[in-house]
Amino acid sequence: METAIAKLSMYRQSPRKVRLVVDAIRGKKVSEALEILRFADKRAAGPIEKLVNSALANAKDKGIKEEGLVVSKITVDGGSILYRRRARARGNANPIRKRTSHISLVLSAK
Repeated sequence: METAIAKLSMYRQSPRKVRLVVDAIRGKKVSEALEILRFADKRAAGPIEKLVNSALANAKDKGIKEEGLVVSKITVDGGSILYRRRARARGNANPIRKRTSHISLVLSAK
């Protein structure tokens, strides 16, 4: 089975929010997935659409035909966390965790 892979590392949004968008396109045809992402009302939809287009370009470079491609596997894992502090009353500080995501996408021909 021929596959095309694309990855996005250190995307500055929490994995929990990105998974909402990813779950909508898992298992869909590429054309259908791009249509869903184009009209999705989430911030993560733009970078994921760009990632799907990147994997599609990788598939074309390998000589895989576009019409039979399916989003066979797409995962969102947590990346490194940027730690910040917020000043609070009486000299205290509360932690702020700015989370990142690693997204990996595999397109395969049916």
